[in-house]
Amino acid sequence: MVMTENMRILLASRPTAAPKPADFTLDRAAIPEPSEGQVLLKILYLSLDPYMRGRMSAAKSYAAPVEIGAVMEGGTVARVERSLHASFKEGDTVLSHSGWQSYAVANGSDLRKLDPAVAPISTALGVLGMPGFTAWAGLQNIGRPKAEETVVVAAASGAVGSVVGQIARLRGARAVGIAGGREKCAFLLEDLGFDAAIDHRGPDFADQLARACPKGIDVYFENVGGRVWDAVFPLLNTFARIPVCGLIAQYNATPGDTGGADRLDGTMRSVLTKSLSIRGFIQREFASQRDQFYEEASDWIAKGKLRYREDIVDGLENAPTAFIGLLEGRNFGKLLIRVAKEHA
Repeated sequence: MVMTENMRILLASRPTAAPKPADFTLDRAAIPEPSEGQVLLKILYLSLDPYMRGRMSAAKSYAAPVEIGAVMEGGTVARVERSLHASFKEGDTVLSHSGWQSYAVANGSDLRKLDPAVAPISTALGVLGMPGFTAWAGLQNIGRPKAEETVVVAAASGAVGSVVGQIARLRGARAVGIAGGREKCAFLLEDLGFDAAIDHRGPDFADQLARACPKGIDVYFENVGGRVWDAVFPLLNTFARIPVCGLIAQYNATPGDTGGADRLDGTMRSVLTKSLSIRGFIQREFASQRDQFYEEASDWIAKGKLRYREDIVDGLENAPTAFIGLLEGRNFGKLLIRVAKEHA
């Protein structure tokens, strides 16, 4: 079937708490025409990631928000449908940042060609993409796990957390994953080889975590915040390193919600007395290391040392519902929208 229109998901309104379907608009427009030096892309896969919640807000952040009425932002894997650019030909598969739409025009400067022979092209949005690099860069530069140390990661069955735990083990450390539900915990233990997996939904979550970390925690890779942080914090060892990648438990907080009692004084006291290193980061800070990551991670995947799981939802129109579910922890693995078939 030949597409004659460009389906797009636009930001309709800025949510004040959890996003709802009415915050998005499904729009149909003409397929854009490339100019000289440009390519027309057909989107095959769209990545859905927690950071997108921040783009829906006008609050000051490390990146500009999506404007009302604009296409939602997102990483994509696409096929070149028409090329007026010397470096790309029709049929090339590329990594792009085209957002929530079925077609896009690009000038080629932000495209990276993908080789389907190296790994499935969808992995360029997950284990071999931004999430995988986030995990690798956070551990490489901030966590710096040593052999026999204990590394704990929140949201451990997700696209970032699953890679964090596996790399920790490849570096010789113990990997303790925190996830929501028995199935996800079993996946960490049986499929990914974590040393321990703790269900944060359990009533004795904090006690279970303490038992899984009898020597304390040397590296905590923060993806969640909230009550997970509350359970981790007392277990941090002197000189522990905490890469702060995300705080998904707080993304849907309403304006002015402080999350309960002010615990800043107690936190800072422990930062001082335990000589803790807490460092927030955005993966692009380490962009110069991407080639090193691709080489190392590709080798691990080829040797079966780095595994991954994808949660694929068919149809761009289902992106809003899938994204809302992502923020509620309903996905299992790297969440992708299959916008079009690879070989259609």
